[in-house]
Amino acid sequence: MLQLVTDSSCDLPEEIIKQYNIHVVPLTVNIDGKVYTEKVDITPKEFYAKMATSRSLPKTSQPAPSLFAETFKKLSHLGQILCITISSGLSGTFESASHGKKLSEADVTVFDSLGGSLGHGLQVLKAAKLAEAGHTVEDIIKKLTESRSEMTILILLNTLENIVKGGRLSRFQGTIGKLLDVRIMLRNDKDGKVVLKSKSRGTKRFMEMVLQHITNVRPDMSTVDVGITHFNNEKDAEYLKKELQANCHARSVIINDMGITMATYAGEGGMIVSF
Repeated sequence: MLQLVTDSSCDLPEEIIKQYNIHVVPLTVNIDGKVYTEKVDITPKEFYAKMATSRSLPKTSQPAPSLFAETFKKLSHLGQILCITISSGLSGTFESASHGKKLSEADVTVFDSLGGSLGHGLQVLKAAKLAEAGHTVEDIIKKLTESRSEMTILILLNTLENIVKGGRLSRFQGTIGKLLDVRIMLRNDKDGKVVLKSKSRGTKRFMEMVLQHITNVRPDMSTVDVGITHFNNEKDAEYLKKELQANCHARSVIINDMGITMATYAGEGGMIVSF
């Protein structure tokens, strides 16, 4: 039977991880000199609280190749292994998993999701359902490649503080953005990196812009699963879910806390919408 491995940045709810017996290799985060293992000794909400008082932006690290190799070796006697990682454009995890495959000498296929958070997690869930239905690794990879090329991932920033700390925006721009109450929407590109899509002032106008963009991209979601992760912003996440179900007839909407990898840059109130 196919064994499915992923990394902790997929942000899938724990019940889904358990339901499909998905094996998760954790990333780590360094906060003020102390290293934590994601979802092992620190939860998303604990991470948010620590980041709020941190002197500098936390630093996330991909799992070591040896950790992937150890996982692959443990599973190798159970059948083929499919490992799906966070985008290689956002993290070195794909490279680490690929190296771990060589070290383990197991029958492993490593797939780059080119996504983050539930943009990555929805692909893991799709693979799990296909595996449960008896599809081969080759067939699953083909279907994942198709869905990956069609996936849209929107990163909605409620504050510019963290991307200023991370050096992706100047402090002057961040100060101006705060004064003008600017919100930013980023989108994934074909290489799995994030690029600026648009910006708006004020929460109401920003949410209207986001919904209009989603509707333009995918007006009919009756065959589409949507993933929404948030950083202490369940209210807006639930609002988006309601609107997408009512206006676009989304087949399903998963809401979860945003994991440490993306939350480090998204900041307080941020959301990631994947479909």
